[in-house]
Amino acid sequence: MARSTSPARLVIALSVAAVLAVFLLYTSLAGGGTPSVSPSELATKTGEVSLAGRVVGAPTGDPHGAGLRFALEDIEGADKQRVKVIYKGSVPDLFRPGRDVVVTGTQRADGTFVTTPGSMITKCPSKYQAADSS
Repeated sequence: MARSTSPARLVIALSVAAVLAVFLLYTSLAGGGTPSVSPSELATKTGEVSLAGRVVGAPTGDPHGAGLRFALEDIEGADKQRVKVIYKGSVPDLFRPGRDVVVTGTQRADGTFVTTPGSMITKCPSKYQAADSS
C-alpha cells in the first residue's frame, strides 16, 4: 500500500509558514515600540516615550504617595536641558543623584514628565564606561 502525498499539503504548509514569518518580521520592526529620547529631544515628541537622562539635584516626595519628584538632564552633550519628573512606584536601590536612569511616560502641557508607575530602570555606570587601557 503505497501512500501518495499531495503537493497541495506542502504548498499550504509553506504558505502558512511564510505568512507567519512576514507577520513576525513586521511586528519586530514596525511594531509598537516606545521611542527613547533625551531631555533635550522631549519637546519634539508626543505620546508615550522612554526618557533617558541623569538625575540632578536631590529627589523629593514619596514614590508611593503623590510621587517622587526629581529632574533629569542629558547624559552627554553640550545641551544640559532639564526636565522635571514625577515618578510613582518602586524605586531601584541604585537610584540617586548623578545616576543615569530610564523612565517611560508622557509629558504634560506644563513641561513635567509623568511616568508610568514602576517604569524606572537605573543604568550601572561601570558597565557603560570604556575600559582603562593603561
